[in-house]
Amino acid sequence: MSTNLNRSVGRGMKLLFVCTGNTCRSSMAEVMARQIAAEAALIGYAFVSAGTWAAPGSPASEHARRVVAEYGLDLESHRARLLTREVIEEADLILTMTAAHKEQVLQLFPAAEGKVFTLLRFGWGQAGDVADPFGGDIDAYRQAAAQIRHVLTGVISRLSENNKG
Repeated sequence: MSTNLNRSVGRGMKLLFVCTGNTCRSSMAEVMARQIAAEAALIGYAFVSAGTWAAPGSPASEHARRVVAEYGLDLESHRARLLTREVIEEADLILTMTAAHKEQVLQLFPAAEGKVFTLLRFGWGQAGDVADPFGGDIDAYRQAAAQIRHVLTGVISRLSENNKG
């Protein structure tokens, strides 16, 4: 991991989660990150999400809403947001669901190079993507949500460690 990132990770950060439509993976990550951060007493962080091909204003998918409700979370008021240069510039850390999303972020805003990572790379130091459950059954969403939540524990742990230093 970049030591430059470690110096920039700190209180008052805005974390941006990115997927394709902002109706499944990134929206689930956003609400789950808030919950995990609250459980870890990590304060001063904002969690937002956007999609590379989002239809602005679209609600979270039905299965995403149902699955996060199983975790005691709510996506009823979520509305998709399109990834723009401005959204990227406002974020301190950008976590994408896939390597392709990371490349799209960097194409849109090359200066984001030091602050954009795939979720799996940042959370657990692993290569790989979070599979897109869109169009799949409820179990595909449960699998994606479980993977996202598991990796987010690593993300929040990393942020907590940086707050101590």
